[in-house]
Amino acid sequence: MKLLNLFRPKRPQPTIDSYGQSTEIPAEQTQSIMEWLFASLLNAGYVGKSHFIWFDSDCSDPSLEEVIKKLIHRDEPIFLYRCGGRVMPTPDGYYWRMIKEHPSMRVYQLEIKKLE
Repeated sequence: MKLLNLFRPKRPQPTIDSYGQSTEIPAEQTQSIMEWLFASLLNAGYVGKSHFIWFDSDCSDPSLEEVIKKLIHRDEPIFLYRCGGRVMPTPDGYYWRMIKEHPSMRVYQLEIKKLE
């Protein structure tokens, strides 16, 4: 039976690319956040690629803004963890929506502003 399992197609799973890892967050907390996001994506039925940015407003990396601008064109979910006191600036027409389901209240998803 185990031999047959080798030939079964594997179910696609989401992948998460991470940028700007903060050294101030303990490894256990980082792992917990990534596991939560991975489980959330699976629960939502998303099996594509997504992107996760660790942003510390006290020592931000200006190259992260360029990364965001490039990722927007891929039409893949972009998430942010706010390590400092504020979120990263967004390109025109976008905003960071807080994901209230995460207990830290520090996880956000990049969203397109709706025209009124």
